[in-house]
Amino acid sequence: QVQLVESGGGLVQAGGSLRLSCAASGRTFSRYVMGWFRQAPGKEREFVAAISWSGGLTTYSDSVKGRFTISTDNAKNTVYLQMNSLKPEDTAVYYCAADDTFIVKTTPSGYDYWGQGTQVTVSS
Repeated sequence: QVQLVESGGGLVQAGGSLRLSCAASGRTFSRYVMGWFRQAPGKEREFVAAISWSGGLTTYSDSVKGRFTISTDNAKNTVYLQMNSLKPEDTAVYYCAADDTFIVKTTPSGYDYWGQGTQVTVSS
């Protein structure tokens, strides 16, 4: 059974940085694609970034490109989301997701496994 556990959320001022972590367990993840999504109150869950664990192929939403970086630590089975130059509109619950079909996807329906989420709040 795949388990994803996020951590690293919190309250930060605009312009600040946070690093989210997603610890994955239960499978061999070398064939997986890992994604980060976020959901603000009253809004749909939206794609943030994704990475193919084996090849390091990454993709980002336009709203975070140049500010956020997704990466993996294979030895620790952990995916990171480094968030810099944070803005109040980045405030949301951030979710880690995993998919085992090799294809980097940008929609929530493309992912089979989800973490519980971690709250990120950016104050102005």
